[in-house]
Amino acid sequence: MTFTGFIGHDDAKLALILNAVDSRCGGVLFVGEKGCGKSTLARLYRRLMPAGMPFVNLPLNATEEALWGGVDLERTLAAGRRIEQGGLVNRAAGGILYIDDLNLLSADVMALVFKAQDSLHRTNPFTILASMNPEEGALSSHYLDRFGMCAVWEALRDAGERLAIMRYAVAGEIKALAREADAALRERITLARRNVEAVTVSPALRERITALCLERAVAGHRGDVFLFYAARAFAAFSGASEVTEDHVEKVAPLVLAHRSREIRNPEEDRQEENNKREERQDHQEDRQEAKNAAPETSPERAESQDDTNGEEPDRQAEQTRESRPDEAVFDLGQAFRVRRLAFRKDRRDRSLGGRRTKTGTLGKRGRYVKSLLRPNDDIAIDATLRAAAPFQAARGRRSKVVIHDTDLRFKKREKKMGHLVIFVVDGSGSMGARQRMIETKGAIQSLLVDSYQKRERVALIVFRRDRAEVVLPPTASLTEASRRLKEMPVGGKTPLSAGLLEAWRLIRRTAARTPQTRFLVVVTTDGRANHSLAEMPVREEIQRISALLSDLDAVDYVVIDTEEKGKFTTVDQARQIASSLGADYYTIDGLKSDYLVNIVRDKKKDIYTDQYV
Repeated sequence: MTFTGFIGHDDAKLALILNAVDSRCGGVLFVGEKGCGKSTLARLYRRLMPAGMPFVNLPLNATEEALWGGVDLERTLAAGRRIEQGGLVNRAAGGILYIDDLNLLSADVMALVFKAQDSLHRTNPFTILASMNPEEGALSSHYLDRFGMCAVWEALRDAGERLAIMRYAVAGEIKALAREADAALRERITLARRNVEAVTVSPALRERITALCLERAVAGHRGDVFLFYAARAFAAFSGASEVTEDHVEKVAPLVLAHRSREIRNPEEDRQEENNKREERQDHQEDRQEAKNAAPETSPERAESQDDTNGEEPDRQAEQTRESRPDEAVFDLGQAFRVRRLAFRKDRRDRSLGGRRTKTGTLGKRGRYVKSLLRPNDDIAIDATLRAAAPFQAARGRRSKVVIHDTDLRFKKREKKMGHLVIFVVDGSGSMGARQRMIETKGAIQSLLVDSYQKRERVALIVFRRDRAEVVLPPTASLTEASRRLKEMPVGGKTPLSAGLLEAWRLIRRTAARTPQTRFLVVVTTDGRANHSLAEMPVREEIQRISALLSDLDAVDYVVIDTEEKGKFTTVDQARQIASSLGADYYTIDGLKSDYLVNIVRDKKKDIYTDQYV
């Protein structure tokens, strides 16, 4: 198969061509489902590159030493002295570094790759070409922004295109024509490379580029820069001496698709506020009707209610809620795909499984990341041979490699582990006053699904009225957690300090039984704490309990702020609580995943209908 003979996906082909014209276009990320040809097109692109330009594949199991280089074992053994060899990033200098399934690459290795790209930026830079399937894992928005262009793929469903692929696979004449077209395209790219610096961009077009980025709410300035270079490269490839608005508009989707953020329409905001106002009125009317319909409770009735300890907990809770008309139970809101919650690498070696946070492993399971001098029962043969190689001549080596104890190196392995995720949920009346609990339950349900997918256990603590309670002890059952969440009532005061203290107690109890456990505490609240456990100001009590939590080992914290922002009554207390805990802070909207998955699902018919070759 040839590059020009590749059927469909003209936007992806255009992105590759523009990077061949000018490497400052910033590289390309292919995003799409499996089996749609991302890797095939990337490898066909290699044939369009100038002779001698490197094209290096980065394997997912690459180590730090493989990236940066080290001892060339064969040459060192032959010469009897240490001879260094360059790593993958050095070999890619001035060419292409290709990474398949980028989102499955180790975060540490990914950081080193981009660090190497920055270090070679002025001397001999390389372009990163990568592919990913967003259904297999998210990619940090920081790394996403490093790519100049993003091409979204779908499997071809047009009968004509699929028939063309079949004809190409069996027709030798078509293949010959495609090879000729590839040769013509290479000449066209070579000419564009020579002329690209001479292409002019008017001040008006520069302003248009900036305006487009502002319209799409693009964060940072990489979008502006990459769009400039992409438009100029497209003009050069088209044979133009000046960039036009058509050139900018043509390449803008490739540069901005993965950077654009949704901007709310003011009219939509007003309509949403009207809907919420109507919901609040309906809720108040329902509460008033419930109060009017509720019978007065006599002392004898109250005493009989105290003797219901023998009833089933769920039934007792239901009867209690029926006798408290100021409480309400809200449905689960719309669930969504949660953004990747990343935490520091674990410093301990653990035997726990999971899919969230990196940790050292006990035994020989996990990915080999580097070699160590510290002895264990897992010898790193490659590192040991490299350590012994420079001394073979001095040791009188004849046929076999002579290894001394001082040469021995040992493997450092790592894998991912799960957490015990403790949800500390605000069930006070302020959460239900504006129907916020519906949306909050949807966010918690989304996090529960995320924890289930990462093979984690979860626990649920609810604080309201004057206390906090563990309504769900640690469990791996998503069904049970969802049921308890759905039935959770809302009403009363906000004893936030009680919720935090109950989390501290649960962590201490669990850590005593299973010391290897790592915890994630997710506090979901609007921050309007108004009830303390002791005779001290509420804020001071929260500060003291937060200090207790911060002193715990192997615990990460996330605070989800459910307060409605932008109102006159906004207090922003949840952000201060996050600061006290040293927690990651999110609003519910900020908790939502990067939108690449939705882009792939919602992508319409290709807008690139022109043939560039």
